[in-house]
Parts: sequence; structure tokens; C-alpha cells
Amino acid sequence: MTSSKDKSEPRKLPMMPIRDMVIFPYMMTPFVVGRLSSVRALEEALNGDRKIFLATQHDASIDEPRAKEIYQVGSICNIVQSVKMPDGNIKVLVEGVERAKSTEVNDKDGFFVATVRTGKTDFEMTPAVEQLMQRVTTLFEQYVKLQQSLNYETIIATVRMDEPAKLSDTIAANLQMGIEEKQELLGIFDPAARLARIADVLDIEIEKLDLDRNIQSRVKRQMERAQKEYYLNEKIKAIQKELGRGEKSEFDELRKKIEAAGMPKETLEKAIQELKKLEAMPPMSAESTVSRNYIDWLLAVPWKKKSKETRSIDFAEKVLNEDHYGLEKIKERILEFLAVRQLVKNPKGSILCFVGPPGVGKTSLGMSIAKATGRKFVRLSLGGVRDEAEIRGHRRTYIGALPGQIIQHMKRAGTKNPVFLLDEVDKMASDFRGDPASALLEVLDPEQNTTFQDHYLDVDYDLSQVLFVATANVLHTVPAALQDRMEVLRLQGYTEQEKLEIAKQYLVKKQRGQTGLNDKNVVFTDDAILEIIRNYTREAGVRNLEREIGNVCRKVARRVVKKGAKHKEEITAASISEFLGVARFRDSEVHEKSEVGLVTGLAWTEVGGSILTTEVTVLDGKGKLTITGQLGDVMQESAQAALAYIRGRAQALGLSREFYRNVDLHLHVPEGAIPKDGPSAGITMATALASALAKIPVRRDIAMTGEITLRGKVLPIGGLKEKLLAALRAGIFQVILPKANEKDVAELPDNIKKSMKLHFVDTMDEVLALALESPLPTPVPQEAEVLSAVPPSSDVVSGQVARQ
Repeated sequence: MTSSKDKSEPRKLPMMPIRDMVIFPYMMTPFVVGRLSSVRALEEALNGDRKIFLATQHDASIDEPRAKEIYQVGSICNIVQSVKMPDGNIKVLVEGVERAKSTEVNDKDGFFVATVRTGKTDFEMTPAVEQLMQRVTTLFEQYVKLQQSLNYETIIATVRMDEPAKLSDTIAANLQMGIEEKQELLGIFDPAARLARIADVLDIEIEKLDLDRNIQSRVKRQMERAQKEYYLNEKIKAIQKELGRGEKSEFDELRKKIEAAGMPKETLEKAIQELKKLEAMPPMSAESTVSRNYIDWLLAVPWKKKSKETRSIDFAEKVLNEDHYGLEKIKERILEFLAVRQLVKNPKGSILCFVGPPGVGKTSLGMSIAKATGRKFVRLSLGGVRDEAEIRGHRRTYIGALPGQIIQHMKRAGTKNPVFLLDEVDKMASDFRGDPASALLEVLDPEQNTTFQDHYLDVDYDLSQVLFVATANVLHTVPAALQDRMEVLRLQGYTEQEKLEIAKQYLVKKQRGQTGLNDKNVVFTDDAILEIIRNYTREAGVRNLEREIGNVCRKVARRVVKKGAKHKEEITAASISEFLGVARFRDSEVHEKSEVGLVTGLAWTEVGGSILTTEVTVLDGKGKLTITGQLGDVMQESAQAALAYIRGRAQALGLSREFYRNVDLHLHVPEGAIPKDGPSAGITMATALASALAKIPVRRDIAMTGEITLRGKVLPIGGLKEKLLAALRAGIFQVILPKANEKDVAELPDNIKKSMKLHFVDTMDEVLALALESPLPTPVPQEAEVLSAVPPSSDVVSGQVARQ
């Protein structure tokens, strides 16, 4: 059979763009017309032969599409019926007649008119086409069976036809596909090619639907299995009950564990109540898992189990001395704690806070306390913690909720009286999730932590028998309320002799063991260790010292592997450079000679003390004071206070009262990239200003620290030991200090007191008398130089690295 249709010449028809649908020939479709342009196109068609060209627009969200935003291939349709609705829209029913392609689209009186061609379709009804029609019909029947949204009986009745064109268009109209895919089928004019493409599409869609059905049936089988298990479990319980055995298994075991856990009365009641709720729940429910986890946590936390404490003071002293050199005050406090434990039956837990530079042994002290007392040891690092829930936990209503770190670590300890180390307590932060430091207030208060409440457990937990030990590098970042709850013990930097003893007794032995060496392979002389301390490390603690010793041991280990296990190396001061390279630090940081306006100050930093040189130069000008070196607000104010003192004592310095009118002063503190702040550089800056104005050099062999007032009084400072150690490292053996700090000398190490000469002063006049190489000149007002005390306006960044 041969079918051939000769289409007419191109013709013009009113054109209407449609959204979210593709209209095929032989398809009867109702829709509502609301756009003004579409209404006019519809009216034009109704006034003519009731034919209209419908084409789908590319983007359905565009209200007024242009011609290029509409597909070229569409359908010529007969308007079967139209009804105007009360809201002005028109409900229209159209029937697709034939597909067509627009060759030109013009705008006429507010609507589109398209010139369309229907094309010419010639094909021969061959056995191959008939077989293709049969295959497509079979595939579509399978598709409709799998696609639950289609009515099988109705759809199958509509596709039983003999015309290839009508069959392909009817099937295409009923496929659950996207607009682009349907538009592709509409654009195929040849019925045979269209049928072949539909067959491919149906193969893919059937495969997808088969996969979905398999997944659904698998899920259904799993649900049926779960229901079956639940039914059988309930039946087993009923059978056991009839046999008189009761429900003895899991719930009875949980009840026994709860009763034996030693919980307080209220907690025990809550646990039993939760167990009853768990028994009444279906085993597969989500709530059942939450309740079971909660009961498991209640059982996991130690309620009555305690470590048997070692209360022997002699044993504790031996352990502390074996693990740590020096730190006499800390050891004394720990031994006092043990003594009280022997006299008081149930003392409240203590909260110790070790504050000091990195590497001085704060964390290892906590471990030694646990070892000396025979308690369990747990460590919680608080560095970077910014969520309150890390301390108190989450409510059980949240998915994946857990107790806070305090309860988790108590579970890990397994006893209710461990040594609990809160490491880096000064590194906590806060944000929108809360302030963990505030949550610690209850934990670290002996009056409150007997009833600590974790959000997850939601019951009182007694932390009063825990020995809390906190560590921090500085205290100024720890809230005052938290500081008030802790007994602060300061660990200061080690002296050179202390570092030597620590290296000999601990560090060398430890690094030998970690690198696989023995005492016959490598031997460190005292001079070698001192060389590392002086020229390869600059620190308050011993962490870098241990690192450098390990570096030497690794190089020796390499030689032992090459030369044999009996190879021996003796490390001397002369051979250190062979292992560690060129010395990283100079022997002395002090300037080579005494100069005018150049003073050595002492600074305290978070990692120990350091030398801070201050220099002043006098320039011709109009009375401007310039301050550089990235000084903070407090240090800038100290500079201006020093300048005010100089102006007030102008005649005593050999200057006239008007000396500041014709010169500029520039005060600079080197290492300008490092922020500096603090008040204790006051006398250093005043001495530099006085030296520069009087043109008298400052002694190079003397350093100083102290706060200055406008009247020239010298006020006390902090960080005395660290500052004196920095001076000692730099080869300075004379230091000017405030008189008020004289009481602190008793706590200084003996080697500092023996090797250094300390000058204690009350006034700035005493400072100048000690620091300047020659006495101040006799006042001669006529010849005095000039200085302006105009305060600086520079915007200097405040910092916290070096506190004067």
C-alpha cells in the first residue's frame, strides 16, 4: 500500500505560542487563553476558517515571547469550541490537524501571523513498516502497564489503528516525557522515522520503569520482613509468658544493670521510667533507638566506681621529681593537696590552673599528678572550641545528639574521681552557638559542680570528686569569672642551668629512645647542650631544645646505620654546627657600643621575655613627635607621658623651657612588624628622650623596665623573671627595676640573683643617674635645644605580642 499526501502551498495563519505542552495532530486538547496577543490571534482565527497555528515557546516563564523564542515546528489546529469566561479569559478546545513548520513570523495588530509549510510525506506501507507498527504498539502496551498514571483500557483502545502517522502521533501525545523530547518527536515529519524514534524512547522508558518497580518491590519485601520479625518477636514473647518464663531477656538485663549502677535516686527513677517506655515501643521505631542510646549512656557514665587513690606523700614526691625538674612551688601545692586528702574524708575537688609560656611542662604536670595520686587521667583540648554544646551536649530531640565532652571524657575515664586536664583554656572562642567559657563556670565551681547537668543526660551528675587541672599560656583572654573559680599557679620560663639539667635528665634520654640509639651510640657533653640552648633556641620552655636534640640524634642514627651498631659519637660544643648548621641566634642582642638616644628595654611576651631596643633621634622641625614600631595605644600614651616628664624637668636636663619649639623627635622601637603594647616601657622611652636631648650616651651594659608617671615616679611591672632571663641571655648583667618589685626578688632563681646586679629605683632621676654615661649638664637656658611636645596623630596598630 502506498500513501501520499501533497500539501498545499505555504499559507498564513494566526499563530499562538503555548506553554508547557506540545500539541500533536489527531490530539484533542482543552486549554485557557489569557494573554492579550493570544486572545487576538484566537479571535482572528474564529473570524476566518477557524484554523490556528500552535507552537510551544522555549521558556514557559516568559509572558510575551518573541518569535525567536518559539519553536518553529508546531501543529495546525481546528478550533472545535471556545467559551469566554467571566474573568476575560477564553477556554478553548482544539484538535490537531497536521504538523507544520513556520518559515516567517510577523506581528499584525498585536498578534503573530505565521507563514507555515506542512511539507510532503511519501512512504510505502512495506512489511517492515507494518512490523515496526506492531513492535511500537506492543512496547506501548508494556509502557502503559508499568506507568500507573495512565488508564490502560482507555489508552490501548485509542492506539489500535492502521495508519502509521496517526499511530505515532497518538502514542507520542500520551508519553510521560519532557517538552524538549516531545518537541523532537513533533519535528519528525516522516511517519516511519517517527515510529522508529518512538520505539527507542519506549525501550528506555520501560527500562526505567522496570528499575523503579524492582526497587519498590525490594523496599516492600524489606518492610514485610520487618513486620514479620516484629510479629514473630511478639509471638515469642506471648509464648514465653504462657510458659511462665516471662520476658527475661534484654529488658531484665538492662533493669539489673540500672539497679547496680549506683545512680542517685532521681536518676534511677528516670532510667527505670525510660526503660518502661522502651519496653512499650515497637523495636523498629526510631524513638526506640533514641531511648536505648539514652539508657546506654546512663549506664556508661561512672556513678560510684572510684580509683583507689595513692595517698603516700613520699611516693608522690618521688614521681614528681622523676618526671619534672624544678617547679618547686607546683610540686609543693600538689603534695599539700595529698596531705589534705589524708586528713579530710571527703574534700571538695580542687581546680588548679597552670599558666605559663609554651614548653614549660604544663600538660605533662597533669599526667604526673594522675600518676602520683593513682587516679585515671583524661585530657580535653579546648583550643578553638566555640560551641557551648561541646561542654553541655545536645538535647535528645536532635538527630545524632550526644552528651558533651565533659560526660564523654568521664565515660572514658571510667571512674568518678579522675584527673581531668582542660588544656589550652585560654584558646576558647565564642560565636552564635554560645560561649563555652560560660558553660565551664558550673563545671569548675566546687559549690556547683555537684549537680552538673548535661543537656543530653538531663540529670544531675556529681563532678565534685574530679581533680580539674587547666592550662593556659596567658590569663587575659580567660573571662574574669572563670579565673575566679581556679587556683592560678604560674610556671615561669626556665633558666639556662635549669634547661641544662632538664636536657641531661629527661630530653636526651627520651630522644635517644625515640631514634633507636643507646647511651653508647651518642653522648652529649654539657657544653654541647649549652651551645644548643644559647645559639639554636630562644624560648622560655624546652620544646625547641628537645626538637634540636632529636635532630642531632637522627643524624647520629643515620651514621650508626652506615657504620655499624657499635659506632659512637660524642657531641661537643665544637661539633654542634656540624649537626645543626650555622647558629640561628647571636651570642648577644645588645648594641656594640654606648650611643646617644639608644636604650635597651625588657619586654614580656607569651613565649617568655625578650630584649626590646628603643631609639630616639632629634631633627630640625616644628615640634612634632613621631612614634613608630607598631606600638599599641598604651605604649603610645607611655611615650607621651615620658615626653611630658622631660618637658617638666627641662632645666634639670640643661634645656630651656622653650626647648621643644624648633625640633622634631622620632621615637622608634625596632622589629616594626611585631605589634607591641604595655605600660612598662615608660622609663625606657624617657631615658632615650633625655639622652637624645642632652646628647649623653646611654650605657650599653644596662637594661631597664618600669612604668613612668608624669611626676617621674617609677611604678612596678610584671613578668620579672622572664625579663631578667632575657637580659641574661643577651649578656646584660645590670638591670634597673622599680623599687616596688624588690619583694619579688625572693622568688627569683639563685643563679639570677648571683649573676645579675639589680638596681631598684623610685624616681626617673635615679634612672638617669644610673643609665647615662656622664652626669647631666648644668642648666644653661640660653643654649638649650628645642623640642615640641605635640602629641602624635599617627594611626598605630595595637597588638598583644610584646607587653612592656
